[in-house]
Amino acid sequence: MGRTTRALAGGRAAWLAERLKQRQCTVGVVGMGYVGLPLSVEFGRAGLHTIGFDIDPEKVGSLLSGESYISDVSDRDLSSLVEEGRLEATSDFDRLSEPDALCVCVPTPLTATRDPDLSFVVATIEQIASRLRPGQLVVLESTTYPGTTREEVLPRLEASGLRVGEDFFCGFSPERVNPGSVDPPFSAVPRIVSGVTEQCLKVTQALYDTILEHTVPVSSPEVAETAKLLENIFRAVNISMVNELKTICLRMGLDVWEVIEAASTKPFGFMRFEPGPGLGGHCIPIDPFYLSWRARRFGVNARFIELAGEINTRMPEFVVQRVMEALNSQGKPLTGSRVLVIGVSYKPNVSDTRESPSVRIMELLEARGARVRYHDPFVPRLPRMRRSRLSLESVALTDEELRAADCVVIATKHDSCDWRRVVSNASLVVDTRNVAKGLPGADGKVWLA
Repeated sequence: MGRTTRALAGGRAAWLAERLKQRQCTVGVVGMGYVGLPLSVEFGRAGLHTIGFDIDPEKVGSLLSGESYISDVSDRDLSSLVEEGRLEATSDFDRLSEPDALCVCVPTPLTATRDPDLSFVVATIEQIASRLRPGQLVVLESTTYPGTTREEVLPRLEASGLRVGEDFFCGFSPERVNPGSVDPPFSAVPRIVSGVTEQCLKVTQALYDTILEHTVPVSSPEVAETAKLLENIFRAVNISMVNELKTICLRMGLDVWEVIEAASTKPFGFMRFEPGPGLGGHCIPIDPFYLSWRARRFGVNARFIELAGEINTRMPEFVVQRVMEALNSQGKPLTGSRVLVIGVSYKPNVSDTRESPSVRIMELLEARGARVRYHDPFVPRLPRMRRSRLSLESVALTDEELRAADCVVIATKHDSCDWRRVVSNASLVVDTRNVAKGLPGADGKVWLA
């Protein structure tokens, strides 16, 4: 790059960075889901004109009406931004040329064979590339394998004829959203930022500095991509370990929760993780396989990561086996038994059912002939999900419903549920969250799973 070209690129980057600092830019966010919508709200709050893009006209209609479909964003906050003109939504992708900065927040699921599915990312980037103009910044936020930004995103953007770091800018900044949690607030969570070039990093950091107290610049998109995977692999591996410990303790007649409590008294060298019915959410059950897949391309077999994934994936089957054992102890077969599952979201107090182990548990129960019902105050009806054919609605958690069940499975620890009443009325409980321990009547009725 010659001196004149560097000066032009530097000038364009400096101009965009200053415009961002002065809140004089328009920001576009593609994908109005659990990541994109909260991000859009934060940009709007910061005084940046924000456009949310989504292919789902129902989401766009809800946003334009000021109605949030995500618990982390209130109708009041959303409607005020819409009314003030700081946030709008559209399905018109011809408007992708309007924003000065674009954040891509689309899903990165796995295929049926656990390979990365970048179809949503590729389709979005191709839409952007066909409308890319000089001076724009494009940042990928979707969690993915190391090399995606440079190998999949960048070539498609450069196919427009524009040059990265000179005509346009490209970066990667992995999302750090914790659905259902407001502590710490969005602005207080540090964010990793990276760019394909030095100028790309400069404007990417300037973008996120508008909404965050602290950004963490790294040397390359590959470092940022891998750091995001490490965050989630760390949790996945430790959860798989404690899930395996649970199965061992149950066979040995030990209380795994008492074991964990005892170990947690060590003030150094130990971090508490708790077992459950499996992993849920869009990140932790999926992200480890992105790295293990990528590692194979470099001739490395990530056995530890793969094993952790297999253990967590099998946990719903373990829960169903415990249900069968519990019913058998009362002389009942699973086939024909009425099973009530409490909690279908993947974590407490949210409506998010993505990759929820509860859904898999219900599928396995139905496949074995059980009559399955569920209660979840946050999920009135099971949403459409990839590879799931369940079509159920939540039932009221009444004394009659509890008494009618041959077995109650506690799958999600929602704060609003009266667990004392559950144990009191149910004839049999399989508890995957250790909420029934010590409650009146639990002895002889509650099975841990």
